[in-house]
Amino acid sequence: MHTSSDHHRRGPPSAWVLRFADTLHPSGNVLDLACGSGRHSLYLLERGHPVTACDIDIEGVTDLAEMPGLELIEADLENAAWPFADRKFSAIVVTNYLHRPLFPHILAALAPGGVLIYETFAAGNERFGRPRNPDFLLRRGELLSGVLGGLTIIAYEDMEISEPRRATIQRVCACNSAS
Repeated sequence: MHTSSDHHRRGPPSAWVLRFADTLHPSGNVLDLACGSGRHSLYLLERGHPVTACDIDIEGVTDLAEMPGLELIEADLENAAWPFADRKFSAIVVTNYLHRPLFPHILAALAPGGVLIYETFAAGNERFGRPRNPDFLLRRGELLSGVLGGLTIIAYEDMEISEPRRATIQRVCACNSAS
C-alpha cells in the first residue's frame, strides 16, 4: 500500500483526470502515456485499473513496479517505433506532454468505447514559463480541429488556469464511439 507521502512526492492527480475518472470502464486497462512520476498511474491502480505506464525514463515509477496490475514500459515515444502497435486500451491518459505525430497512434490504441483524457499546455503559456516552444504548445482549438478524428467529445476546455501553477492549457475528454 502506498502512503500519502507517495502521493505528495508525485503530486496530486490532475483535476481533469479526477473529474473524468468515473467515465472509465471500472476494470478497464489504462495507458498512462508519458507517465512522468506516475501520479496518474498510482491513482488509477488504486481505483482498480490495470495500468501500463510508459515514459522515456521510468525511474520516477520504478518504486511502483511491485504493485499488482502495473506494467512499466520504457520507450522513446519521439524517436523510436510506437510500442503499442497491436494493443488496445479502454482508456488513455496523457498530461503535460505533446508530440503531434503520436495522435494517430493514440487514436488507434483506444479501444471501441474507450476514453481519452488529454491535458497539456497551449499557446499563451509562454507568458508563464515552460514550455515556451510552440512545438510543445497546442494551437488554439487544436484538439477540436480534427486531430481527434471520430472521437465523441465529452468535455473540452481551452483556458488559463492558476492551480497548480499559472498556465494556459487545453484539455479534452473524448470517447471512441466506434464499435
